[in-house]
Order: sequence, then C-alpha cells, then structure tokens
Amino acid sequence: MKNAQLINTILIVLGGGLLLYAIAAEEANQYIKIAGLIIIMLGLFRATNFWVVTKDDHKNDNEEDKQ
Repeated sequence: MKNAQLINTILIVLGGGLLLYAIAAEEANQYIKIAGLIIIMLGLFRATNFWVVTKDDHKNDNEEDKQ
C-alpha cells in the first residue's frame, strides 16, 4: 500500500511539473501540455480510488481492539 501512495504522488508531481514547464516555456509543445494533464489526472484518479478503498480501515482496527 505504501508503494501505491508513492506512485500516486510521483504521478501527480510529474504531471504538475510538466504542466508548469508547459506554462513557463514560451514555445512549449502542445503534446507536453496534454501529457502533463493526462499524467496528473491519472495520479489523482489512482489516489482517490486508493482513498475510497482504505477509508474504513480505521473502523476495522477499532472493532478488533474491542474484541
């Protein structure tokens, strides 16, 4: 699970970096902008799916402690 969070973070940072480069560069290729947007969206998609799957993990831990 730690690796999944690391991959999501790397994708988000990488996509953001590409978008910042594309904005800062005067003649940036359109494909760099598109790739940056797709990478950041993929990272955010993966991160939200991970959060949805693990959002109730703390409830399971509390139930085990009570027993």
